[in-house]
Amino acid sequence: MQSKGEQRRTKMLERIKQAGKASISELMDITESSIATVRRDLEALEQSNLIIRTIGGAVYDEGSGRNNAAELAFADKRSVSKEGKERIAADAATLVEEGDVICLTGGTTTFLIAKALKNHQNITVVTNAVNIAAELFDAEGVQVVVSGGVMRHKSYELIGPLAESVIEKLNITKMFLGVDGVSREHGFTTHSELEARIAQLFIARSSQVYAVYDQTKLQKSALFTIIPYDGVTGVITDL
Repeated sequence: MQSKGEQRRTKMLERIKQAGKASISELMDITESSIATVRRDLEALEQSNLIIRTIGGAVYDEGSGRNNAAELAFADKRSVSKEGKERIAADAATLVEEGDVICLTGGTTTFLIAKALKNHQNITVVTNAVNIAAELFDAEGVQVVVSGGVMRHKSYELIGPLAESVIEKLNITKMFLGVDGVSREHGFTTHSELEARIAQLFIARSSQVYAVYDQTKLQKSALFTIIPYDGVTGVITDL
C-alpha cells in the first residue's frame, strides 16, 4: 500500500505525463498541498529520473530517444571517458594565464579542469559548483569565488535568484562551459532550465567562452539549449 506521499507523487507524475508538463500551482491544486510540499515532491521525482524540473513546475522526461542525452548524477559520470576528459582538462589549463578570471560551470570535465588549475598562480576561479570550489580550497595561488543559490543534487550546481544576482556583478576573462549534449541543430544543451539560465548569465559576463565536452556528448541533445553551436569562442574536446 502506498504512503500518502507516494500517492501524492503518483498523482503528480500522472498529471505531468498526461499533459507533458505542469505548473507548481496546478500540482498544488490537484494534490491539495502546500508549495513547499510540491517542491519537495518534484525534487524526489527528478532524482528518480521521472521528470525534469523547470522554473515554474516540471516537464515529463521522455528519456527514450536515441539522440536524447540521459542525465546521470555526478558520481555516475566520473568514470565515463575519464582519459578523454583529462586530456580536455589539460588542454583547457594551457589557455589560462596569470591574472585571468576563469569561470567553471558544473560537470565532470570542468571538475577535472579545476584540478588542472590547482598549481596556477594569481588566477581567480568563479564557479556555481560547490564540488569545484571544494577541490580548489587548498590551491594557494587560486582565489575562489562561489555564487550563492540552492544546490541541485545531481550536478552540485547552485541555481536560483541568489546565484543570478551575484553573477550579474562579475567580469570574467575565460569561461569553460560543461554541457550534457551538443549538436549543430540544438547547440550546447543541458537537462536543467535553471542551470541553463545560470550558464547564460555567465556567458554574458565572459570575454571568451569555450565549450568542453567528450565525444559521448556528440549528436545528443538535452532539453534546454544554453547557447547555439556557433555562439562560443571555441570548443575543447577529445576527438
